[in-house]
Amino acid sequence: MGEEVVLLDFQPSMFGMRVRIALAEKGVEYVYKEENLRNKSPLLLKNNPIHKKIPVLIHNGKSICESLNIVEYIDEFWKDKAPLLPFDPYDRAQARFWADFIDKKVHEDGRGIWASKVDQHEKAQKELKGSLKQLEEVLGDKPYFGGDSFGFLDVALIPFHQWFYAYEKVGSFKLDCPKLIGWAKRCLQRESVSTSLASEKDIYEFVLGYRKTHELD
Repeated sequence: MGEEVVLLDFQPSMFGMRVRIALAEKGVEYVYKEENLRNKSPLLLKNNPIHKKIPVLIHNGKSICESLNIVEYIDEFWKDKAPLLPFDPYDRAQARFWADFIDKKVHEDGRGIWASKVDQHEKAQKELKGSLKQLEEVLGDKPYFGGDSFGFLDVALIPFHQWFYAYEKVGSFKLDCPKLIGWAKRCLQRESVSTSLASEKDIYEFVLGYRKTHELD
């Protein structure tokens, strides 16, 4: 009997993109269900009753929530192909630390631009630039964050690269992070990444719609 895998998601979501990449890395077939976040489905509300957010992975009838948690689950369950988390306990702890940094800093800094009024942009831009510089220091001269192999922290961050265009357009500024841009180009050469990411244009159109709906301009 095959595995029954369903992903409740929203195409522009950086968090959903993480899960799509992880599933693609493992070669897992799944049913994709796009959610309307303004009219959430009973299936989503049933399977994530606490936060009522995407993404949600439903595996053989059991739901797993929160993107990094889902990626770890995928890595542990389908462990025979493309390991994502490092084997060494210290390296694994470091990967989790910086993935959490991405969620608490990069995500919030970016949201301070695309989902906020213009008078809040300057502070958010400064914070975002600082956060990305810190990640460039972590990357160093390595091809990927874990070294020579694409892994957990790469999965955690690469979806945010697709949002850079929207950040820059809405905030009327330029990001200066050449090491991350070079790293992103390497990631995008992977089929698991290129086929799982939302386009920059679609993300920007979503952002424009969000800003109009919430009267942010």
